[in-house]
Amino acid sequence: MIGIAALSVAVSVIATVVAALFAIPGALWIVHGRSRVRTILLAAFATGLGLPPVAVGLAVAFTFWRSGPLGSWDLLYTPVAMLIAQTIIVIPLIGTLSVIALRASDTTLPMQLAGLGIPTARRLALLAREVAPGLAAATLAGFGRAIAEVGAAQMTGGNIEGQTRVLTTATMLAVGKAEFGLAFSYVAVLLGIMAVAAGVAMTLQRRWA
Repeated sequence: MIGIAALSVAVSVIATVVAALFAIPGALWIVHGRSRVRTILLAAFATGLGLPPVAVGLAVAFTFWRSGPLGSWDLLYTPVAMLIAQTIIVIPLIGTLSVIALRASDTTLPMQLAGLGIPTARRLALLAREVAPGLAAATLAGFGRAIAEVGAAQMTGGNIEGQTRVLTTATMLAVGKAEFGLAFSYVAVLLGIMAVAAGVAMTLQRRWA
């Protein structure tokens, strides 16, 4: 149980961090940029929200299949393949929610702070404090989607015991064996992880408020 939970958290946290590193700068560019091309990225985020996870899992599985384009990398049925799939799934969610959070803030604040002659370092700190709660919520939503993913995790990880079995795929296996007590215990751990993550996010939001 501990190993399964640890792998679930590790893969989901890394996928969320990597997704945020792409999505949040993209959201900043969409809101504060000047190029018309940024509307394409916004459309990609919006489209990605409806992208079926199994489609992502299929694409990643095909890519790393032995006869696939990157089959020589031998990554299929490894945590790395699961991480890649989860990252692709999470990027549009974090990106879209980050755009909403940034647009909800005062978009003229950067110019106001610059006009007041506030030093750059202090200006960036104030801006970060302004948008941090919304970005934290977007990141938490991304983590929730990543750790709850089952279809793509099954297709890219293969649910191999001791290697790629995570809480969601373990729950499916337990239900298939009619071991409902075990399945409920996996779900309880999953809900506990999300409760802890939500608690951390709320604590950070209160500190930033």
